[in-house]
Amino acid sequence: MSTIISESPTGMQAFERTTSRWGRLTMLAGLLISLAGPLYVALFMDVGVTLTHIITAYTAVAATFLIFAVVEPVTYFPILGQAAMYQAFMIGNISNKLLPAALCAQSRIDAKPGSKQGDLAAVMGICGAAIVHLTSLLIFVGIFGTWLLTIIPESVTEVTRLYILPSIVGAVLIQAIAAVKQARPTVIALAVAVVLVFAVIPAVPALTYYATAIGVLATVLISWFARKRD
Repeated sequence: MSTIISESPTGMQAFERTTSRWGRLTMLAGLLISLAGPLYVALFMDVGVTLTHIITAYTAVAATFLIFAVVEPVTYFPILGQAAMYQAFMIGNISNKLLPAALCAQSRIDAKPGSKQGDLAAVMGICGAAIVHLTSLLIFVGIFGTWLLTIIPESVTEVTRLYILPSIVGAVLIQAIAAVKQARPTVIALAVAVVLVFAVIPAVPALTYYATAIGVLATVLISWFARKRD
């Protein structure tokens, strides 16, 4: 793969131009489609929703989650690359599904995140994850979903709810550490996370919703000042 990319820079440039153009168009189309239903309900159906309600609800949500609109693209882009970023934000479930798939694909072919090989590996990894996800949804949710819920014990469901997400996030963390292979930023990131989780958040609970942003910014700044000067 590396030989093909290095010998055909114009091909990679065309790929990036195409994905950038269609990525913007599909993201815009997705935004318009997702807003069409709520806007129709609010404007043309008598459900008692006023402009004040909409502004109040938006303000409440934006105050909590708007920071992620800045932090997540900055955090994911060095690993996913341009094309895969459009895929990821259109599909969703980035941190617990698409990011692990991209890292696994990059690790499998020994491609460094941020390189051209890494960008292409991320695209193909996300394609594979989406195919597996949609197939599993069709089979286990669309066809067997209701039946499975009737036979799975409630205790198993509760264990799944409590431990599946932490186990996935832990696997993503280990995969990222193995892919980056840089000891200093890894130690700094882990130290910042420990301080946030066990010291800062218990002392100042109001910072809970901003912990991710604080952790990313602190890790970036500390890593920058602690870098080798040569």
